[in-house]
Amino acid sequence: MQRFFPALVGLVLLVAVLSSCMFVVRERDSALLFALGEVRETITEPGLYFKLPPPFENVVYLDKRLQTIESRDPERIQTAEKKNLLIDSFVKWRIADPRQYYVTFGANSNAAVERLQAQIRDALNAAVNVRTVKQVVSSDRDTIMREIQTAVARRAQPLGVDVVDVRLRRIDFAPEISESVYRRMEAERKQEANRLRASGAADSERIRAEADRKRQEILARAYAESQAKRGEGDATAAAIYAKSYGQNPEFYSFYRSLDAYRSAFAGQGNTLVLSPDSDFFRFWDRAQGDKPAAR
Repeated sequence: MQRFFPALVGLVLLVAVLSSCMFVVRERDSALLFALGEVRETITEPGLYFKLPPPFENVVYLDKRLQTIESRDPERIQTAEKKNLLIDSFVKWRIADPRQYYVTFGANSNAAVERLQAQIRDALNAAVNVRTVKQVVSSDRDTIMREIQTAVARRAQPLGVDVVDVRLRRIDFAPEISESVYRRMEAERKQEANRLRASGAADSERIRAEADRKRQEILARAYAESQAKRGEGDATAAAIYAKSYGQNPEFYSFYRSLDAYRSAFAGQGNTLVLSPDSDFFRFWDRAQGDKPAAR
C-alpha cells in the first residue's frame, strides 16, 4: 500500500494540473485570457480551450448577454417651460469589446451600470430641456428616445459597451405642477368645446336659413303653378260655358239661375228682399207650370 501511495498522489496532482490547463467558454460569456497580469487573448466563441496553469495564465469571464438598466426612481427633468417632469426609463445594453470593458471597469458590472446611468441622465436632460411638456409627452417622444440612444451609444462606445435601445417608460408631472397643468388642460378643453358649440350653432342657422329659402322657393313655384292651372281651368270653363250658351242660350240661363238659387238659399234663414217680377225670379214661376211672362 505504501508503494502505491506516491503514485496515487502523483496522479491526483497530474489531474489537478491538467484541469487547471483547461477551461470552458459558455455561449453567454466572453473570456479574457491573462498571462502574467496582461490580456493575451479575447475569446468570444463557446468551446473548450487550453492554457497554462496558474499563476502563469488565468481566465476572467464576462457576461455578453443583453442586460437591462432600470431606473429605481424617476428622474426629475426640467422642460423648456421650466416645468419639472418625472421620467422613468430603461436601457438595453451589452458588452461589445470585452478587453476595453475590462480595462475601463474591470469585472465589476455595477461600475458600468453607474457610468451608463450618469450618461443616460445627461442625455435625457439635454433632450428634454429644449422641448415643451406637450412635445415630451406626445409629439417628440420617439425623437427623444432616438436622441438619447444615439448620444449614450456614442459615449459608451469607447468604454466597450453597445447601447441597443433606450425607452421612456413613463412620464408624469411633478406634484407641484400637476394641478396647474390639469386646470390648463381643462380650460383648453372647455375652450375647444365652446368653439365647437359655436361652430355647430352657426352651421345650424345656416342650414335652417337655407331650408327656409328653399321652402319659400318651393311654395312660390307651387303657387305660380297653381295659379297657372287655375287660370287654364277658368279659361277652359269659360270656353265651355260660351260654347254651351251658343248652343242653347235658354238652357244656359236656366242652369245659371239654378246655381244662383242654390247659392242664395244654401243657409237656413236666408232672406232676400226683391221685387217678385225681378229678373232673378224669371224661372221661379215656371216651376209652377206658368208660361213665361212676356217681356
